[in-house]
Amino acid sequence: MPTRHASCSCGQLTAEVNGDPVRISICHCLACQRRTGGPFAEQARFRREDVSISGTSTRYARTGDEGTTCIFHFCPVCGDTVYYEPQAMPAFVIIPVGAFADPHFPPPTVSVYESRMHSWVVPPEAAEHFA
Repeated sequence: MPTRHASCSCGQLTAEVNGDPVRISICHCLACQRRTGGPFAEQARFRREDVSISGTSTRYARTGDEGTTCIFHFCPVCGDTVYYEPQAMPAFVIIPVGAFADPHFPPPTVSVYESRMHSWVVPPEAAEHFA
């Protein structure tokens, strides 16, 4: 079982994960674009029991287009989001793939909100695609 380490830029807030993600997805919604400062967000969903968090986080609750709320945990020092908790799925913790800083992280298998996708973005062909 692989062990992966995610952290903020300053290293104060970290997540250690044992095991593979349950799902890896990219989201093209406008809220994710705004939150990440990029054209999409990529995240990996893990079982809560496989994730250990260290450090102090500041929280921000955001309700998405479908009415569900996520609690985002970001570093109060450098501001990076290290993990978030989907209130509709309490058994899971979601970690932005960039927090792992691992260019060999597996590719996404799901692409959502493609109706808001930038025209030049090309999700993996084998991924499930949702408008």
